[in-house]
Amino acid sequence: MIETFDLLLPHGITLSVRAAGDPSRPVLLFLHGFPQAAFVWDDALRHFADPAHGGFRCIAPNLRGYERSSAPKDVQAYRAKHLVQDITALIEQVTVHGPTPGRVAGLVAHDWGGAVAWNLAALQPQRLDRLVILNSPHPGTFWRELRTSAAQQQASAYMNVLCRPDAAQWLAANGYAKLWAFFRGMSDTSRWLTPALQAQHEAVWALGLQGGLHYYAASPLRPPSADDPGAAGVELPNALLRVSVPTLVIWGMRDQALLPGLLEGLEAWVPDLRIERLPDATHWLLHEQPERVLASIEAFVASAQRAR
Repeated sequence: MIETFDLLLPHGITLSVRAAGDPSRPVLLFLHGFPQAAFVWDDALRHFADPAHGGFRCIAPNLRGYERSSAPKDVQAYRAKHLVQDITALIEQVTVHGPTPGRVAGLVAHDWGGAVAWNLAALQPQRLDRLVILNSPHPGTFWRELRTSAAQQQASAYMNVLCRPDAAQWLAANGYAKLWAFFRGMSDTSRWLTPALQAQHEAVWALGLQGGLHYYAASPLRPPSADDPGAAGVELPNALLRVSVPTLVIWGMRDQALLPGLLEGLEAWVPDLRIERLPDATHWLLHEQPERVLASIEAFVASAQRAR
């Protein structure tokens, strides 16, 4: 059974949350990306809350700007430090009745949720036992590829389009045609995009798209344009990129927006690293190969629980 509730954080942000499982159990935390929302993790929440698969307390918040979560109007409110603050405060609250207050057994994240997760793991590794990333580039490799790879610059060119002031109206036009192109242009959606799942997406989009778009405008990690150097105009301190937490990266190799070069050299920043490459999956691997993705997460997280 999926629970829904709103959680007010100490710094005034409210996150709407989906959850399953016993609150006294270790927590698995799931972060979604754009243009989705917390509901995409519902099957994972039910799976991992089941005692046969770990019996975890499973939590999937809607990130700030999404669904019923707070959606500040200022673009700067979507910088990484504020997003990490949200998840840190969330962890404090949802683990208070469990065996490890202030710490989760695992953080699983996709797309923009992964960007938040990479930053949290680098800055506050004491908050998590395991990190699992689904098709979300580490800031170090993304920064490198956006500066040096013409192919990745071209693949990421859409990011600059999503920074335009009229992006929300453009995406919503003609029954969200441009938004659906993010899915249908990459994946054979006939295999997984049911009418019910499509309706869930559109119900969230109807609540507003601008919050999710602010993530693109707030981040300096984007391709160069005529009036913006993008990633070439910033420096990322190496100390802020190192992730000491044991990490599993599951990567759909047919992702047209995030190319396989983003995996190269990742071990320089993430020394305790496992990479699982899915040759036939795209950016939407959670929908295309859910059994395989959940099984990989389960095995990786279980290894930490056995070590306790």
